[in-house]
Amino acid sequence: MAITATPTQQRSTESEVRGFALYVGLSEEKLNSTDPSIGAVVNEIKRLVAQLAPSAETYAAVALAPEGTGGRDVDVVRLALGDPAAAHAHRKPQASDPDRAASGVVLDLSRKRVLLDNVPANLTFREFELLQFLVLREGRTVGRDEIIETLWADAEGEEIPSARTIDVHVRRLRVKLAHYQDIVRTVRGIGYRFDRHADVSILPASAPSPDFI
Repeated sequence: MAITATPTQQRSTESEVRGFALYVGLSEEKLNSTDPSIGAVVNEIKRLVAQLAPSAETYAAVALAPEGTGGRDVDVVRLALGDPAAAHAHRKPQASDPDRAASGVVLDLSRKRVLLDNVPANLTFREFELLQFLVLREGRTVGRDEIIETLWADAEGEEIPSARTIDVHVRRLRVKLAHYQDIVRTVRGIGYRFDRHADVSILPASAPSPDFI
């Protein structure tokens, strides 16, 4: 869960701090079956504020965005709730860099690696296998037990992960996917799924690696 706190006003000689805004990026599809609901998280934060500052007035607003909206959750939240800095950044034209042109996610099966906008992602072997497992089962929700039985088929005893451990692997994978983390979707109470995504390309094992093109 990404959290950003920003003052509601820039402190100056002619202004005073009257409160702050807390932006929390957390989509429902990323919640696991054992996680609290978004409403429960909001209530817990409000309860904590009441304990720390009993005189504080609080107001919670849930940010809604069209399904499939890309980008980091916290950035979408800031923009949806009218954060001036986020709106300015959204309007500001991005400088183009030919060496870092946006090219999406490239899953290179021959080299066992992932490229994010032409830059190799620092995935572990297990993280790559997990992403590959989901991508090659496009459109199908895969349960945690199936992931364990397939990717850890040769493991024994304590090496076999729990369902909770799979959730940890997915979270770490999403962090490394950066602004493309939403390609791995959570189906709450069931497992994970990859849906066809325009930002994702797959290089089969027989294709030449980008290093040699």
